[in-house]
Amino acid sequence: MTTDRAAAPGSTATVVGRGLLFVLSGNMLLDALEVSVAVVALPSIGAGLGLSPTALGWVVGGFALGFGGLLLLSGRLVAELGRRRVYLAALLLFAVASLLGSLAPSGPLLIASRIVKGACAALTAPTGLAIIADAFPAGPARDRAVSVYSLFGAGGFSAGLLLSGLLAEAGWRLTFLFPAPVALVLFLAGLRLVPGTGPGAGTARAYDLPGAVTSAGALLALAWALTRGPGAGWTDPVTLSLLLLAGALGAVFARVERSAPRPLLRPGLLANRPLRWSALGAAALNGSYLGFLFVVTFDLQQDGGLSPLGTGAALLPASLPLAVAVASGLSRRLVGRFGPARLIALGAWAPPAGYLWYLAAGPHPSYPSAALPALLLVGLGFALQFAALNTQAMAGVRDTDRGPAGAVYQTSVQAAGALTVVAVAALLGAGGGRRTALALVASVAAGGLAVALTAATGRRPKTPTTPTAPKTPTAGPDRPRG
Repeated sequence: MTTDRAAAPGSTATVVGRGLLFVLSGNMLLDALEVSVAVVALPSIGAGLGLSPTALGWVVGGFALGFGGLLLLSGRLVAELGRRRVYLAALLLFAVASLLGSLAPSGPLLIASRIVKGACAALTAPTGLAIIADAFPAGPARDRAVSVYSLFGAGGFSAGLLLSGLLAEAGWRLTFLFPAPVALVLFLAGLRLVPGTGPGAGTARAYDLPGAVTSAGALLALAWALTRGPGAGWTDPVTLSLLLLAGALGAVFARVERSAPRPLLRPGLLANRPLRWSALGAAALNGSYLGFLFVVTFDLQQDGGLSPLGTGAALLPASLPLAVAVASGLSRRLVGRFGPARLIALGAWAPPAGYLWYLAAGPHPSYPSAALPALLLVGLGFALQFAALNTQAMAGVRDTDRGPAGAVYQTSVQAAGALTVVAVAALLGAGGGRRTALALVASVAAGGLAVALTAATGRRPKTPTTPTAPKTPTAGPDRPRG
C-alpha cells in the first residue's frame, strides 16, 4: 500500500466511482474542447491582438505541439512520480494556463499558454484511462467507465464548437477563460477521488530527458520552418537553418534512443506495420482536418458573414457523426464486422473527396453547395475510421508495449495536426495562398488514403491472445485537440 492513493471506487455504481468518473471524463472533455474553442474564435483573436493568419496558426497548433512534444515522455514521468501527483499537478497547471491565456496581452503569451495546456493534456489524457483500468474491475463496470470516458472525448469537440461560438459573441477571451474554473473544480474533486501509485524507484536518468528534448526540439524547429517558408522563401537562410536543425535533432534523437538505458521508444516498435500504418493514417486524418477547419472558419466568417456562434453550428456536420457512432457503439460493431483495415480503407476516401469538392468551388464558396457537402464527407470519414484506426494500431502489440505504442500513435496525430495547421496558416498569411493551402490539405488526406489502401491489401497481423483493457479515444481520430 502507498501513501499516494485515494480510495478505489470499485464500481461505477458507487458514489466514489461516479465521482471519479466525473473527474476523469470532465478533464477529457476539457482537452477535447481545446481545439474547437480556438478555431471558431480565430478571426476575433486576430482582430483583438492584431495577429496575422500565420500567427493564428500557432494559436491552434501550439496546443498540439505541447501535446505531441511531451507524450513520449509522459508515461515515464507518470511511472516515476506517480499517477496521482502527475495527474493533479497537470490539471492545476492547466487551470492556471487557461487563466493566463485569457489575460494574454500579446500573441506570444497566448501561444505559450496553449503550448503549456497541450503539455498538461499529454500528462492527463493517457493517464485517465490507466486510472480507470486500475480503479474499476474488469467487466461491465470498466466497460461502462471506458464508454463514458470515450464519449466525452469524442463529443467534446462538437460541444466546443457551440460553446466557443456562444462565448466568442461576448468576447474571445472568455473562450480561454472558461476552462480555468472548471479545471479548478475538477482538481479539488480529484484531491479526494483520484487514486494513484507512489513514485517509482527510478532516477532522473530514467526519464531519458535527452530523447524528450531532441524529439520536441525537432518538431518545434520543423514547425517554425514551415511557418517561415511560404513567406520568406524555402531558400531563405533562416528557413534552411531551421530545416537543417530539425533534421539534426531528429538524427540525434535516433542516436540517443539507440544508446539510452531506458529509451522512450523500444527498439523495433516502429517496425510494427499495423502501428505504423495506423499512426500515419491517423496523422493524415487529423492534420488535414485541422488545416481545413482553419481555412473554412475564415471563409465562413469573413466571406460568409457568419457570427462565431453561426460558424460553430455550421461546422457541426463534420463532428456529430463521430460522436453518434461512439455513443451508439456503431464504430465498435463496424470494426467487428469488417475488420479495421477494410473499414479504414472504406472511410479514407471521404475526407480528400470533401476537400477537393470544396477546393473546386472557388474563392467564394457557398455553404450549402460547397462547405456542407465537404463537412459531411469529412464526418463520414471520421465515423468509419475512428475506432478502426485505434484497433489496428494495437493489433499485434505486446501488452508491455501498449503504453509506448499509444504514445507513438498519439504523437503522430498531434504532430501532424500542428505541422499541417501552421503550414496552412503560413500559406494564407503569405497572401493569395488559399488555393494552395486547400491543395495541401487535400494532399495530406490523399496520403492517408494511400496508406489505408496499402494496409488493406497487405498481410493481416496476428491478433494478440492476451486480453487487454480497451483503448480510449484521445485526439485526432480520436478528435483533434489542438
